[in-house]
Amino acid sequence: MNVTGSSQSCKKIDAQALAIAVFKDDKADHGLLKELDVATGGLVSRVIETEEFKAKEGETAYFHLADSELKAHRLLLIGCGERDAYKTQQVSQMAGTAARFLRSKNAKSVAIIPRAEGDVEKASQSVIAGAIMGLFEPDKYRTKDKEKRELSRVVVAIEGADEKVLKRGAERGRIVGESVNFTRDLANEPGIFMTPTILAERAKEVAKEFGLSIDVLDQKRMEKLGMGSLLGVSRGSDEPPKLIVLKYQPRKIDKRHKDELLALVGKGITFDSGGISLKPGENMELMKYDMTGAATVIGTMRAIAQLKPAISVLGIAPCSENLPSGKATKPGDVLRAMTGKTIEVINTDAEGRLVLADAIAYAKQLGATRIIDMATLTGAVSIALGDVNTGILGTDQSLIDGVIEAGREVGERFWQLPLDKEYSNQIKSDIADIKNTGGKKAGTITAAAFLKEFVDDTPWAHLDIAGTAWGDQATPFRAKGPTGIAVRTLIEFIERASR
Repeated sequence: MNVTGSSQSCKKIDAQALAIAVFKDDKADHGLLKELDVATGGLVSRVIETEEFKAKEGETAYFHLADSELKAHRLLLIGCGERDAYKTQQVSQMAGTAARFLRSKNAKSVAIIPRAEGDVEKASQSVIAGAIMGLFEPDKYRTKDKEKRELSRVVVAIEGADEKVLKRGAERGRIVGESVNFTRDLANEPGIFMTPTILAERAKEVAKEFGLSIDVLDQKRMEKLGMGSLLGVSRGSDEPPKLIVLKYQPRKIDKRHKDELLALVGKGITFDSGGISLKPGENMELMKYDMTGAATVIGTMRAIAQLKPAISVLGIAPCSENLPSGKATKPGDVLRAMTGKTIEVINTDAEGRLVLADAIAYAKQLGATRIIDMATLTGAVSIALGDVNTGILGTDQSLIDGVIEAGREVGERFWQLPLDKEYSNQIKSDIADIKNTGGKKAGTITAAAFLKEFVDDTPWAHLDIAGTAWGDQATPFRAKGPTGIAVRTLIEFIERASR
């Protein structure tokens, strides 16, 4: 998609359609809305004054223009609610609403006026990222009723702004938005088309295109390293497991960061049946998204390879299927992890923590000084936080706070859950060092307590994205399906860490 920025008057912007943010307290008697009202012969003031359009969040008013003073022949007003609540998240959502609505009207080019105060580059980035994310559709394998219309050009328009800054923000927004959609596309793939081997091939393509180094460990190498926890999950499948290791190394590292290596570790269960502890059949098709943590890692690495922050980053994705068979790990079996720690398997459907355990240990072996893992790990997090906040836990408060603040900046919400040492009592085993479930109480927390056993003293944060990685309902700014949660947060966090 072609993206750019414009500092021209709204009358002069060359696009088929013009979209503008409108707030509940807006009147069309001054400023930009007055200019648009005059240019359109009073259309704006009429819909506002009659309260036909109340500017509620996500509300739209759409006009075809004849004999107006605008170059654009269509105008879209987008309600953004209260002006005081208009932050980065709302800017992105407004742009996503504009892109989805105008594509549905077969517009090929659109100029979006965000009316966001403050940092022009950030506003430009948010608009373009939001617009691109808004265009994602999960209909890849439809042969009929498929969305074929394309929006080929998006302009972020802020009159009087520095055009170089606008364009820089637009280009950054393109990188971020496309990387989020890349993540969503991976997460949306059916298990038949997204095996561990295929996911590794996709990672190799990213590495080649954007200049990342890559290493893919096969089963033999994992066996030599003693990764019995990860391999215990893969035993039930005929598909071989893979451990993907991407690395971004900046050309020039600031002295402050020369000894730092941030590791992103993402669960890559390309299909999760639950194994011998078989899941109920209803909605099991959604378990193709159980590799969203791995997809998030690869999507984030794709973005930072282009944005080039001054800090080294590892991206590690342990990938496997979790299926029942005569070879599969059984409840009651004991696995030995890479660290030598033994694990009693109580429930084979608690497999994500098993693959992450060896991946976290391997990240430490490769020299990681901080670790952030992300996984669709527990159903319990959905019960606790729904689909609004992502659960975050960890051992390093500074790291946790950094992720939460980065999320707040880009409009993604995280809620910290406790990780007191008493929770670890629930995963003590009678026959091994630990067990892979802690019972019904505090399921999200005991899953994190399990991972903590493999972190030791390395600063660590864990993101349980099970409740936020998939949207069950479409919204004006987003299709139903994979959301790409945490990609923007991790990009923001990494860029802040490199300053």
